[in-house]
Formats: sequence, structure tokens, C-alpha cells
Amino acid sequence: MTSQDRQFYGIYADKLIQIAAMLEEEINKMLDSISTDPELAPAEHIKCRIKSSDSLKEKLRKNDLPETAEAGLKNLSDLVGARVITHFVGDIYDVLRLIEANNSWKVIKIKDYIANMKPNGYRSLHVLMTVPFGVGGIDTIDTEIQLRTIAMDCWASLEHQLKYKKNIRNTALIEGELKRCADEMASTDLSMQTIRDLIRKE
Repeated sequence: MTSQDRQFYGIYADKLIQIAAMLEEEINKMLDSISTDPELAPAEHIKCRIKSSDSLKEKLRKNDLPETAEAGLKNLSDLVGARVITHFVGDIYDVLRLIEANNSWKVIKIKDYIANMKPNGYRSLHVLMTVPFGVGGIDTIDTEIQLRTIAMDCWASLEHQLKYKKNIRNTALIEGELKRCADEMASTDLSMQTIRDLIRKE
């Protein structure tokens, strides 16, 4: 957390850092419970982060909310979040079952954009959870874990970069091509899952 972010979050900063560390620790434990063998590891990598003050203020503005840390903590679910990047689609659902069984948080909603992709082709699985907070009169906050394959994460990263380019011509064509790429990458994910399942049966 930068000094600017720490100043913005004020009395909440240390607790947010603790929650991010807890998420990372618990996720690593869950992954290790599946396999500690690097060759069989279900995840390529994980990333935990606290939303920057600039990003939070922008989101609060878009939602017509006061640009304060307290408003963010009370109204938004992604001030603290984690992303787990897996090798195969099946790994996502293996990790999901462990997340649901973990007592460090309470799962309140699952958004499965793999089974029900977004119109633009975005695929991911989002798990929204409540975690204890207990600072400044705020008992709990919502947080989120996103699970994606390497292919899904690659597409989402590139789509995010392109989406923020200004004055793009041929928008409809570009959106169509992005959707086509998302479908091709999803097909590759399924093929790789099938190959892995065949190998494991040997």
C-alpha cells in the first residue's frame, strides 16, 4: 500500500492489509491441499491486492457515492480481492469447493461467467464473500476472489487494455473479433482439459 493509499484509508489501512494477507495465506493452503507437487499445482499464480485510492474514488464517483474510504467499505465488494489463475477449467471448480468450505469467510454470492459468459466474451468465476472487519464501527466487509484459467486471464487483460483506448474506429468490428477470440480461447481451454483428463486415465 502506497503512502497516498494509506493516508486515504486512514484507520482502516492496517486491517485491509491484514485481510489481503489472510486471503493469500488461505488460498495458498487450499492450493497445497490439492497438491504440493509443482508439476500438479492447480494454479499458475495468485495475486491479492487492495484497491488503490484513485481507483476507489473513480468507482465511488461512478456510483454517485461519497469519495471516502468508509463509503467504499460499506458499499463496494472489491476493496480487497484476490485472483487465482489456474491451468485448467476443472481446477477452478476444485478451488471453488474449497473456498465454499473455508471458515475464514462466508460466501454470499457466486457469479459464474464461465457457464454464463458476458456478451463480450468475458469468462471468469467470481466468489463474493463477507469477512470480519471490526474497525471504526464496521463489523464486516465484502471481498472477492476471481478464478480464471491462463487463457481467460490473457484475454481479459488484453480486452481491458483495448477498452480504455480512446477514439477507436470500427468499434463493432473490434468487439466482434474480441468475442471470436474469446470463443476460440474457451474452446482451447476445453480441449486442454480433455487432454489432461485422458492423460490422468492412463
